[in-house]
Amino acid sequence: MSDATRRSLLTGLRWTSLRLRLVVVFALVALTAAVSASGIAYWLNRETVLTRTQDSALGDFRQEMQSRAASLPLRPTKDDLQNAAVQMASSSPGYSVLLVDERDTGKPIVGNSDLDTFTLDNVPLSLQKAVNEKQPVEAGNKYEYHLFWQRVSIRGTPYLVGGTKIIGGGPTGYMLKSLDQERQDLNSLAWSLGIATGLALVGSALLAQAAATTVLRPVQRLGDAARKLGEGKLDTRLVVSGTDELADLSRTFNRTASSLEKKVADMSAREESSRRFVADMSHELRTPLTAITAVAEVLEDEADSLDPMIAPAVHLVVSETRRLNDLVENLMEVTRFDAGTARLVLDTVDVADQVTACIDARAWLDAVDLDAERGMMVRLDPRRLDVILANLIGNALKHGGSPVRVAVRTEGDELVIEVRDHGPGIPEDVLPHVFDRFYKASASRPRSEGSGLGLSIAMENAHIHGGDITAANSPDGDGAVFVLRLPRDAEPLTGSAGGAGSAGDHDAGVQDEEGDAT
Repeated sequence: MSDATRRSLLTGLRWTSLRLRLVVVFALVALTAAVSASGIAYWLNRETVLTRTQDSALGDFRQEMQSRAASLPLRPTKDDLQNAAVQMASSSPGYSVLLVDERDTGKPIVGNSDLDTFTLDNVPLSLQKAVNEKQPVEAGNKYEYHLFWQRVSIRGTPYLVGGTKIIGGGPTGYMLKSLDQERQDLNSLAWSLGIATGLALVGSALLAQAAATTVLRPVQRLGDAARKLGEGKLDTRLVVSGTDELADLSRTFNRTASSLEKKVADMSAREESSRRFVADMSHELRTPLTAITAVAEVLEDEADSLDPMIAPAVHLVVSETRRLNDLVENLMEVTRFDAGTARLVLDTVDVADQVTACIDARAWLDAVDLDAERGMMVRLDPRRLDVILANLIGNALKHGGSPVRVAVRTEGDELVIEVRDHGPGIPEDVLPHVFDRFYKASASRPRSEGSGLGLSIAMENAHIHGGDITAANSPDGDGAVFVLRLPRDAEPLTGSAGGAGSAGDHDAGVQDEEGDAT
């Protein structure tokens, strides 16, 4: 079974599946309707069968009582009763007869058509009392005695028991009619109705499945298309057929996808144009900046011999030239990340030596407290690690305040470097933006020594290693804490990021001592 088939089957079996709910609802409706119809049909047929058998037996019994029992002598013998009972039973539609009379007061005699089948013990006392009870004759009742009947069960077999008394004097007669054949017929009917109900349930499930397939297949296709669209496959389209609501929905989806594809293409083109412009501009600026930087350095060397009125201007030119040079280098680095051309150049290094070298190269040894054990070997890009550390530590020194503490440790397969300052911390509304490009926390210093790209570039360098940087305030409220997490071995990333760096990568000066937030 293919993965797509298995996934489709599992989707259809989920309790949250619309298909399953539709099938269950169809089945419940069909089951309710079938059970109700079968119950009503069974009840109507049962009453019809029993009533027909009952009326036939009781009507025949009444006729026999009128024609045979009423013709007996006023004081019949047991043989008279016995013969009359046998004659009545032999001419009846399958029932036994019991005749009861009195030879003398308090001395009853009984005649039975079948002594083994029907005795007076089989007649309920309530029925005997009703039969022998004399009714007052009045306008609404013309007879003293009436025919009464009752359904009973004898040794698990259903019977109809009826009884009446001869008006004007005569024996009391009882009849016993077996209803076993009717019970068997009704059981057969119940089985038939049960089978019909099961078939109706199966049929409803099949119809529900067919209806669900017809209705939900376009919905499933729409869901798959929306999923592909969300994954970035903007050329996804649906095949539209029909004129129903689902077809209209599919057309709307296609129009939306086309519009989205066009807008994304336009945005991508504008973004690419902007990226190319920044890269070209940065590249073109490097040549004149090189010459300007050289002149600025000469002027700086001669600043002490210049007129005191001119010296401040010379220092300002030198400072701004360096700032402009850093900005251009940072912009070029950003464009490499945006264009996806940044590559890792891996080497195995001792983290403690690497951090010490970064701090020493920038003359920060007196301002930074380093907690790092020697011998922690990792495989990463040393230049990019230096860029990350320079930005994080420089940012902490400039905006957080000394002393700055750098702690290095390992957690499993991760290298963790924590940079903590003792400044005022980062405002809560600034925290979400500390790694945004050109973001500066203070609106009062829109123009400062940094470019606002330092922490952004540090984050990009962490990401290219497969790591991350988080920023937060210290739990004790004393300063901000930046935590860098990198894999101890970035070798697996070189399959996608590339194993060799370009010369342009190593020319980029990416330290931005301005920082972005603290």
